Amino acid sequence: METFFTEKSIRLISFGGVLVIMAGWEVLFQRKKLVDVKPKRWLNNLGLVAVDTLILQAGMVMLPVNFAAFAQIRGMGIFNQTALPVWANWVATLVIFDFIIYLQHLLFHFVPVFWRLHQVHHSDLDIDVTTAVRFHPFEIILSLFIKLTAVAAFGFPPGAVLVFEVLLNAVSMFNHANVYMPALIDRIIRLLIVTPDMHRVHHSIIRDESNTNFGFNLSVWDRIFGTYQAQPGAGHERMVIGLAYAKKPKSLIQLLVMPFQK
Repeated sequence: METFFTEKSIRLISFGGVLVIMAGWEVLFQRKKLVDVKPKRWLNNLGLVAVDTLILQAGMVMLPVNFAAFAQIRGMGIFNQTALPVWANWVATLVIFDFIIYLQHLLFHFVPVFWRLHQVHHSDLDIDVTTAVRFHPFEIILSLFIKLTAVAAFGFPPGAVLVFEVLLNAVSMFNHANVYMPALIDRIIRLLIVTPDMHRVHHSIIRDESNTNFGFNLSVWDRIFGTYQAQPGAGHERMVIGLAYAKKPKSLIQLLVMPFQK
């Protein structure tokens, strides 16, 4: 119970802290003019987080960190069967897990039944820090089982899994944020980490642009596999965010039922 509480506290503090920092940055240095009503968008996007959390807690599912500890005790997975140094296990965990999330993102774009869920994320008419948590509960559940499968297969260390989960959440809020960053700094950072300008291309209404830049943490995967696009064709200020077939704001209820509509 104590370990679970510590993990929960770390994730909650990290989420709240990064949310406040990114929201403040957006106020001071906004990158792109908003087209939707911000308070309503925030209420809906954060409402999805609340629904997702309630469903996961009600389901009493084993989350990745706890499952990693379970796997470690029972010697499950490749890493628990090898004698690699601790630092090597941790580095490998962060890199491999990030690659799995990249592949998962591709899966949710190109498999129609999964796209029905993922379209909720892309239906946002703007992109800001709250877009990072705008996911349908069923997508969250599928993503959870993908993570649990990866943990079982590789035997990732519990501490490294916790670090990855915190980093994934924090970097996702960073690169979804509607913040201005000098071009030189952006070019330097995106050599390693996905930046807001890089990920904004992925939320373009133009399909050829939204099917690029799938990375969440490391930018290297898009470069290696040819899914990288540096900038949107229309420029960041003039590009249109969202989906061509969903041009109106959606309420929380509409977001929840969206995957089941024609």
